[in-house]
Amino acid sequence: MYLVTKWFGTFLCDKKGITKKILFPKNEKEISKRLLKIDKKVILSEEKKIIKGVDVTVTEKRLQKIGDYNPSDLFFKKFTIKPEDFDFSEVLLHKASLIVAKNRVDEKLASEDLQVIQMVNALDDLIQTSNLLSERLDCWSVIPTSKEKVQPLQNAFNVVNKEIKTLEKQIGCDMKKIAPNTSRIAGSLTGARLLSYAGGLEKLAMLPASTIQILGAEKALFRFKKEGGKPPKHGIIFQNPYINKAPRTVRGKIARIMASKIAIAAKADAFTKRDISEELTEDMERKIKHIRNL
Repeated sequence: MYLVTKWFGTFLCDKKGITKKILFPKNEKEISKRLLKIDKKVILSEEKKIIKGVDVTVTEKRLQKIGDYNPSDLFFKKFTIKPEDFDFSEVLLHKASLIVAKNRVDEKLASEDLQVIQMVNALDDLIQTSNLLSERLDCWSVIPTSKEKVQPLQNAFNVVNKEIKTLEKQIGCDMKKIAPNTSRIAGSLTGARLLSYAGGLEKLAMLPASTIQILGAEKALFRFKKEGGKPPKHGIIFQNPYINKAPRTVRGKIARIMASKIAIAAKADAFTKRDISEELTEDMERKIKHIRNL
């Protein structure tokens, strides 16, 4: 027997045709719920019900837990099931697809790594504001004036700096939750900036170590390609103390080591969810120590 699931129902078939069927409700919301489950590799309750007591062959990897996975079986290529034969219209599919698309967008926008990106952007805005207020206070301080006149600006400066610390703390907490390996290797804030520049955790995980090493140094890289000179040795990761406190002569080598570990850490955070930060840190520190002692 063969199990075939379409957007409008699930069907049990043999070589001659359909032997049993469970049609989905003719409602775009109900159909969209099932399409979303299928998209997330979930086995539908209708599929479990229809195969009860029957051995089936399936063509979807999603269904290999309940059937013999054999996508090359000629039955699946020759046999077709049309929605109009069961009074399901393409209009209904279109409405359900719109709901599915909206749900996917909402889920993506709600993802924790995108929230971190927004926090990093907000942090940069606050830092810029703080710098502007600091400059204005410095300029004003050289002019004799009463404290009452300067106090509103001073209050604003204090509030902004307080919010900067609060946001940095929140970024640190979120990074340790969603990207513990990357956070441990690069530092929470540096890791968050890398994630922001890459456009998300999965995108960061897909980048090669050589790109991670100079992420954030795009202007210097373009200038090198256009005008020549020396290529950039590091970008955002320069903010990490292992690099910015190291002698200039070894910063490039340390940046290369750290970038390679961040590449591995990001993959673990995005895909396997395993905490390998301890072994990555030990190996990184050992290699950095070796370079410093050369």
